[in-house]
Amino acid sequence: MILVTLKWHERSRAELTRRYDATADLPEGVEAFEIPGAGETIFWIPEHGALVPGDRILGDRPPGLRMCPESWLRHLGGYTQEDLRSGLQPLLQLPVEMVLVSHGEPVLRDGHAALERALV
Repeated sequence: MILVTLKWHERSRAELTRRYDATADLPEGVEAFEIPGAGETIFWIPEHGALVPGDRILGDRPPGLRMCPESWLRHLGGYTQEDLRSGLQPLLQLPVEMVLVSHGEPVLRDGHAALERALV
């Protein structure tokens, strides 16, 4: 399965789909959370308690999380980090154990606490 979190990440999807005989269909049991205005879909895999963001939530030390820099939002027409923080709040309703980030070190345990710290 190949899931795309941001439209800019689609650049290699067709090639990878062919190479690995994959599909882009959402697997059964995986939920997609579109973050309003952020241009991102974050995937939730309840079976593993795993949250899979693209570019809006990043790994930080010591293993922790942070929101992306404001500069990464500049192409979104005035969308701010406060808008992002607000858009990510519903994720705090999930029993997150792991956050498998695209940038930085993943959080492999106590992901909910790391997510909560990143969104304050």
